[in-house]
Amino acid sequence: MVMPTTQLWFDGLVTGLVIGLLAVGIVLVHRSTRVINFAVANMGLIGSVLFALLVVRWHVPYWIGLVIALVIGAVFGAIVDGVVIRRLFSAPRVIVLVATVGVAQLAQTIVLALPKMDDNVTDSYPVPWGGTWSPVHGLRITGAALSVVVAVPLVALALGLFLSRTALGKAVAASADNPELARLQGISPKAVSTAVWAAAGLIGTLCLILISAQNQSLTQLTTLGPTTLLRALAAAVIARMTSLRAALAAGVFLGLLQTVIQFNWLDTPGLTEAIILLLVLAAVFLASRGRDVEASSFSFAPKVRPIPDRLRGTWWVRYAERTPLLLFGLLAVILPLLVTQPSRQLLYTVILGYAICGASVTVLTGWAGQLSLGQMAFAGIGALVAAALDRGTQLTFGSTTVSLNALPFPAAVAIAALVAAVVAGVVGVGALRVRGLLLAVSTFAFAVAADQYLYRLSFLHDTDATTATFPRTTVFGIDVSGQRAYYYLVLIVTVVVLAVVARLRRSGVGRTTIGVRDNPATAAAYTVNATRVKLRAFALAGGIAGVGGALLAAAGQSVPYADKYFLSADSLVIVSVVVIGGLGSVTGPVLGALWVIGLPSFFPGNKVVPLLTSSLGLLVLLLYFPGGLVQLGYSARDALLSWADRRLGGTPATKATTTAPPALTRSARPAAAVDTPILRAADVRVRFFGRTVVDAVSLRVNPGEIVGLIGANGAGKSTLMNAIGGYVPSTGAVELLGRDLTGDGAAARARAGLGRTFQAATLFPELTVRETVQVALEARGRTGLLATALHLPHTFTRERAKRSDADELIGFLGLGRYADAFIGDLSTGTRRIVELAGLLALDARLLCLDEPTAGVAQRETEAFGPLIQEIRRELDASMIVIEHDMPLIMNISDRVYCLETGGVIAEGEPDAVRNNPKVVASYLGTDERAITRSGAAPSAAAGPTPGPGEESQPPARPESEPSVPA
Repeated sequence: MVMPTTQLWFDGLVTGLVIGLLAVGIVLVHRSTRVINFAVANMGLIGSVLFALLVVRWHVPYWIGLVIALVIGAVFGAIVDGVVIRRLFSAPRVIVLVATVGVAQLAQTIVLALPKMDDNVTDSYPVPWGGTWSPVHGLRITGAALSVVVAVPLVALALGLFLSRTALGKAVAASADNPELARLQGISPKAVSTAVWAAAGLIGTLCLILISAQNQSLTQLTTLGPTTLLRALAAAVIARMTSLRAALAAGVFLGLLQTVIQFNWLDTPGLTEAIILLLVLAAVFLASRGRDVEASSFSFAPKVRPIPDRLRGTWWVRYAERTPLLLFGLLAVILPLLVTQPSRQLLYTVILGYAICGASVTVLTGWAGQLSLGQMAFAGIGALVAAALDRGTQLTFGSTTVSLNALPFPAAVAIAALVAAVVAGVVGVGALRVRGLLLAVSTFAFAVAADQYLYRLSFLHDTDATTATFPRTTVFGIDVSGQRAYYYLVLIVTVVVLAVVARLRRSGVGRTTIGVRDNPATAAAYTVNATRVKLRAFALAGGIAGVGGALLAAAGQSVPYADKYFLSADSLVIVSVVVIGGLGSVTGPVLGALWVIGLPSFFPGNKVVPLLTSSLGLLVLLLYFPGGLVQLGYSARDALLSWADRRLGGTPATKATTTAPPALTRSARPAAAVDTPILRAADVRVRFFGRTVVDAVSLRVNPGEIVGLIGANGAGKSTLMNAIGGYVPSTGAVELLGRDLTGDGAAARARAGLGRTFQAATLFPELTVRETVQVALEARGRTGLLATALHLPHTFTRERAKRSDADELIGFLGLGRYADAFIGDLSTGTRRIVELAGLLALDARLLCLDEPTAGVAQRETEAFGPLIQEIRRELDASMIVIEHDMPLIMNISDRVYCLETGGVIAEGEPDAVRNNPKVVASYLGTDERAITRSGAAPSAAAGPTPGPGEESQPPARPESEPSVPA
């Protein structure tokens, strides 16, 4: 490798400074609003183009034009916040990220509508100084470069002073460091959001002005934003989306790296993008290990109301959903027979191909909550690999060359899908520990690297340097060379793919994927391995995209490298297809493909249609119809079901089962020896940021024993339970049933027999009560992906058995009327009972209950004691219970541990601990009445006694909530 010249080093520094400043804008927005702003570059397009018009065409003085352009950029950023971001303020961050993609495309549309430069204008982009300066030999500094070297440090310094010295800046910094505390101190999150988005618009405008001056071009303004976005995103991710200084430094590093690569390997196009991809994957992996950057809800689409059981027997209800699908399918079969033009049949085939690729986005984003902005790149990999295998290719490994003979079309497509699945898994593996956003950066980097580098790999080429031929002949002996025959083949594949996706969604595969998306901690408590589930979603989505890409390429019988279908811009189109159709819906990709791909072709002369299918249409749908087109169908369907339900009259009564259902005793468990503790924890320590939260705590739980954990808020009770469950890093030893679980994760400990509930009782908001219990029942038998996708008979039998077991457990706890209700629609008290149903489904040997009465109505609290003891008898399980209700915890516990500042200050029988002076001084207080009350029986009138420093329990639930069965 040869080092570049002084001039090239300086040019790389200039480029890196601009990249770093754009990255600062990305980090600023993300720190304050938890949004990755994919429009940060394009937000500067309007101001930068208007600046050129003002100075070059309308002869406005440079500095006046610059001020006007920067103000316009800041105003545009504020408008974006007020119109788009503020309306989506409470939406999932993934949806807001999609909205920024729409904003970026909208900015390009606005720029194209601005007045054009006069044909006789030959001046280059305006610069503050047109001369050059040579401070040392071999270095020539232009006015454009000097403006970058001066402006970027000054702007970065001014931004730092603004954040540290001004009241608004301090509010922005405080909101970024601790949003909840900032809100309590009266700092308006919306005012902060407007400030940072206005700053992002100003920064984007300044950066594009500086870049345009460097390029000295008036004709490439509309393409400047997308070309700089990848490097800015990479610099922001390297800075872990937190440090403004690190983002600027990372941008400079990338600029210098680009100089070195292009100087040494100029004849290898796209190598810079490929190396940036590797850097992004590594940075995302490291960032994901540090923290979870996404903690919002994931309500992507309107909830589909399940058909009530009592309506399932009505014939027209059973066929109400199927009839539109059958009519649509009939139309899809007849249409090519009525429309005989091959160009139209090709259009229909392309629509189906996009629908298949859109189904992959449904799986990855709608179910797994991971946004991919490179899905069409995986489709492109599938297309090129299928084309290479179909014609035969050669693979070179050093001096060894392996020749691959041509494969039949179906085999080539199947293998290409597997390759795309593997590639998708590799790209997504770095984002396994995060939810939602960073995968978008990884996949966007992959899409750009695929455009510039991967598509040009030699083994994917044939004789043409711009396209790869992909002729189609026969499939299983059937001639598909004609456009109509090939359309029917793609139609069959589309139906199969959608049927498989629909079947997976109704099975344990879909439920566990959504469960991991909504609440990884509870999913792990239900023995679901989040890493395995996410990898499965990545691979499944990549495989589906590979199939769609191969079929799209064969439709035109060639794979263009830089023309259509598989470019980074097409990946943004496929996201629009699915969002417009209905994210999370199986039929959404079909509706979206018809809307985005079909409408412009069906109405080529209409001026309104392009607006409906463009970024403007995407933004309108996100703002006013977030469920997409499918939301209209869901609304009509739910209205019809409600009408039918009302026609049947009153709600049938649901009776709680008084005896244990068979589901409680179905699984076989090893019996523990009488003298062997169920749980033994020794010297457990937990430290957060240098502070010891749990300090050398040892405890044991004997067979059939209920152990209470008490202590003031902040004593370390929940952290100790998390350490025992494997949810936080800790030292010490944890044994369950004599098995050492010290090095195991939460899911592995749950499989070993450790059940866990949480304070918030969030569960899985987007699943129903029945589906939530079925997720827990996965502990008794996993749902196989391949067997379920193939619709094997035994998978239907197992699914019916899980549904039956879930219904038995739901009925046992009196939740029958809520079986089809979504968890997110239930009160906290009802969710507590659903948590208990999940524990019953797990059939665990040790139950760790974290404040099981928190949020439960006062009149129901006293019933929890008998219920917990009943569950202990039915499951023959031991328990650890954290509870601030002293009458409850003292009456149900066999032994009690009291914690203070992370250490045990007392242990023993309830009476001994209650009267321990340390416990009295630390927790119960010195008031004798409190001590007496803590030993008294619970009173329905008095309700639970709050712990020190705690508020009383929330008010009682409405009468429609279920009572806790005694």
